[in-house]
Amino acid sequence: MSPSIWQILIVVAIIVVLFGANRLPGLGKSLGQAIRGFKKGISEDEIDVTDSSKSEQLKQSDSQNQKETEKEKTEQS
Repeated sequence: MSPSIWQILIVVAIIVVLFGANRLPGLGKSLGQAIRGFKKGISEDEIDVTDSSKSEQLKQSDSQNQKETEKEKTEQS
C-alpha cells in the first residue's frame, strides 16, 4: 500500500513547519554526507577483507614454495 500524494504533501508540510524552510537544505546536506560516509565505510571494510585474504593466500603460497625447495634439496643430497 503506497502513500498517496496527499499523505506525502502533509508529511512535507509538517517537516517544513518543524524545521523551517531555511534549515532544510542544511539537513539534506548533512543527511547526504552521512549516507556517503556510511557507504565509504562499508566499501573500505570490503577492501580490507579482500586485502587480508590476498595476504593470507600469498603467505600460504610462500610456505608451499619453501617446502618444495626444501624437499628438492633433501632429494638432491
